[in-house]
Amino acid sequence: MTKKLYLMRHGQTLFNKLDKIQGACDSPLTAKGIEDAKVVGEFFKEQNLKFDKFYSSTQERASDTLELITDQPYERLKGIKEWNFGIFEGESEALIPDNYFSQDSYGDFFVDYDGEAFQAVKDRVAKTLTDIMEQANDGESVFTVSHGAAILLFLQTLLPMKVIEEKVSLHNCAVMELTFDDGEFKFEEQIR
Repeated sequence: MTKKLYLMRHGQTLFNKLDKIQGACDSPLTAKGIEDAKVVGEFFKEQNLKFDKFYSSTQERASDTLELITDQPYERLKGIKEWNFGIFEGESEALIPDNYFSQDSYGDFFVDYDGEAFQAVKDRVAKTLTDIMEQANDGESVFTVSHGAAILLFLQTLLPMKVIEEKVSLHNCAVMELTFDDGEFKFEEQIR
């Protein structure tokens, strides 16, 4: 039986607002980030969407977002944390290449600066989400809060960039619905 994964990007943070690079480092949710997360929680109630299990990245901005949506217990997982951008963390986004939204994204650019390679991020996020869904029972719905680049790289394991560009907006508090059946993910739609 099919299982569902709802994959959400965290709410807006101070670094998002200031156009600063925020991977392994963290900054607090803004008032807008807090309000947007609450709106998503209300949307789920209005749509009568219920979830059986909850997960968050280990980063505070993701767990804070999840706690604004539900008071249910959840598990924090390192495998869905954001890409580590090395010495660029906390710096202006103007300092890095502008090829983020491409098939190889930044590639191995950050490796020389004590950051992660894109394939390593892609592999850990895909493995973690697969493990989550394999542990879920048939028919269950799982809700997970992660990060923009981590979600983009995961979606690249499922879809060509052209389709991602047409169907996905990775704004703060964006929510994607996916199904998981026989060990395979299928992107269904972006619901928020």
